[in-house]
Amino acid sequence: MTKILVVDDEEDLKVLIKQRFRKKMRANEYDFVFAHNGRHALEQIAENPDIDLVLSDINMPEMDGLTLLSKLHEQHSLLKSVIVSAYGDMENIRTAMNRGAFDFITKPIDFKDLEITIEKTIAHVAALKKTLKAVKENDILRMYVDETVLNFMGGKEAAASLFENETIEGTAAFIDICGFTAISETQPADKVVKMLNAYFDIIVDEIIKEEGTVDKFLGDAVMATFRGEYHIDRAIDACLAIRNAIENADIGIGEDSFKPEVSIGINSGEMVWGNIGSAALRRLDYTVIGDAVNVAARFQAAADKGQIVISEKNYNKVKDSFECREVGEIEMKNKKLPIRIYEVVK
Repeated sequence: MTKILVVDDEEDLKVLIKQRFRKKMRANEYDFVFAHNGRHALEQIAENPDIDLVLSDINMPEMDGLTLLSKLHEQHSLLKSVIVSAYGDMENIRTAMNRGAFDFITKPIDFKDLEITIEKTIAHVAALKKTLKAVKENDILRMYVDETVLNFMGGKEAAASLFENETIEGTAAFIDICGFTAISETQPADKVVKMLNAYFDIIVDEIIKEEGTVDKFLGDAVMATFRGEYHIDRAIDACLAIRNAIENADIGIGEDSFKPEVSIGINSGEMVWGNIGSAALRRLDYTVIGDAVNVAARFQAAADKGQIVISEKNYNKVKDSFECREVGEIEMKNKKLPIRIYEVVK
């Protein structure tokens, strides 16, 4: 049974939810818990630790939905939230996503759409729980740093191992979906998010196939890291596959279609891998930092639509495996000399 917390100060929604999902409630597939604001929601979560996901409005008395998202991110980071609100402007949706919302639905509610979203979120939560179970048994541990995850795994030794930092050779890749900002300014917020998530799914799938790690999502871009044997080759293979998959994807908004391209920067070198963030806020990410990472981000910024940009140094490492074309030299902040870059063709 999936337990869902609905947070909204409108009593009508409680009635509508019970009517719409009465069959699933009778079949013991769904169990709903209700709260009338963010403060009440936190109390309900404390009393019902088996809640799987949260459906929350934004505008509520005492504690609004965006504040609730921040609290959930800090205290219950494994709990996934879907915003259900009439406030569908881009500012609210960006704030919600930045604070950890899994998805966004606008009012008046399309209950068929809501049902699909709930099912998708439940599947994501199930996959997350499965992964966390695997974390107990293998070295995937080093990919996770959130304190809630550590508490889930249990044991001080496991937690201590994650706070060991190291300097190794690796590859960073920044993949940006070009032109998406313009689309987000002209289309309904819930449709924009669904489309962006669909493109992210394509990107993530190719990264995972090459044993890479999705480090973070940065607006409409993805940062990925690769380590281990042939890390730069695997990064390039993943990015070539991403470019091809995005170009051939058929994902649209209603009757309209949007055919994006990606601009990608890849760079390898020495990187510091470790827990980065604020211990005071209890928000730490196991991530990478260093000049090699910064350069990869700047390569992406310099890349045109459809381009995959690498350095001359990395070109010399992979030129026997990939067809590349010289682009020229670019100036970079904090670099005395310009850097010669190449485009990976195929």
